[in-house]
Amino acid sequence: MIDTVIAIDIGFGFTKATDGKDFLIFKSVYGEAVDLQFRESLLGENSHEEHIQIEIDDTPYFVGELAERQSSSRSFTLDQNQFISSSSKILALGVLSKLLHEPEQTIKLVVGLPIGHYRQYKEILAEMLKDKHVFTSVHHDGTTTEMNITVEDVRVLPQPIGTVMDRLLSTTGIPKSQRFATDKIGIIDVGFRTTDYTISDKGRYSERGSLTTKNGISKAFAKIGAKLKEASNIDVEIYRLFEAVDSGSIKIRGKSYDLKPITEKAFKQLATAIATDANTVWADDWDIDAIMITGGGGAVLAPYIEKQLEGVVIPIKQDLDYRLHNVRGYYKFGLYTWRKKEA
Repeated sequence: MIDTVIAIDIGFGFTKATDGKDFLIFKSVYGEAVDLQFRESLLGENSHEEHIQIEIDDTPYFVGELAERQSSSRSFTLDQNQFISSSSKILALGVLSKLLHEPEQTIKLVVGLPIGHYRQYKEILAEMLKDKHVFTSVHHDGTTTEMNITVEDVRVLPQPIGTVMDRLLSTTGIPKSQRFATDKIGIIDVGFRTTDYTISDKGRYSERGSLTTKNGISKAFAKIGAKLKEASNIDVEIYRLFEAVDSGSIKIRGKSYDLKPITEKAFKQLATAIATDANTVWADDWDIDAIMITGGGGAVLAPYIEKQLEGVVIPIKQDLDYRLHNVRGYYKFGLYTWRKKEA
């Protein structure tokens, strides 16, 4: 019997996770927890999903949207070393506080890293997470649960491989797609800080065709933020632009600013850079059968990127938020790996 498997994709923009049944997405932000005197929503229902509050070694944290709303001091970084050393454990324990329903459990984890940081950080991340974690989960109503979680095993994958595993394996971790086992597939994974390029050659990772660049969606957001500052004289934190870019406008001190023209221009420029990098890094891989575009940034940039790629693009199934394909693939890979190991 396989222990509980949890898959976590800790990204610079969003942290995504699944236990095979439920999915969790929240901004990769955390901050100091304050005593909430009033816990009810003023209008409508309070979202319990957005309340992620934990206490580690007597230090209380708000995580995700709760930190964005309530914490005076917030931590959000695009520095990989700081992200691994300071943020990853807090964000991962925030996930476990929401997805685990028993206070004492033994689990297995699958997590991912950008290709360019995989070799340097995979052992560090695995050692940090493979441990006994004792922490407190604080619920939306102020009650607490003492968590004692043993992470028995950790698998760290190059991030884009998650999307391949999602297409290759069934929901029970059994190979189902012959194409992904026999073809040569290029994957472009557009994340918040980075874009990963990799090749799955008959289900095997290709080092030669793999690359990480800093052309993540945050590069476009930085340009949008700079233009917004010129117009409003307000420096909007980059993680607070998600909803504004999605809706096409933002209100600052009561005045509305149209973001559509600058967003369109920034996205087209970024898509050109991403497509150019793909065509360059895969110049010798003329035998690629098809290309997949994935990741949260891929969802918005795919229409711009597709037109400039040299090759056939496989559309991602629209059965799931683009940001979740990697983490669902991690989960399936975990089932496949540990079932095979036990057998």
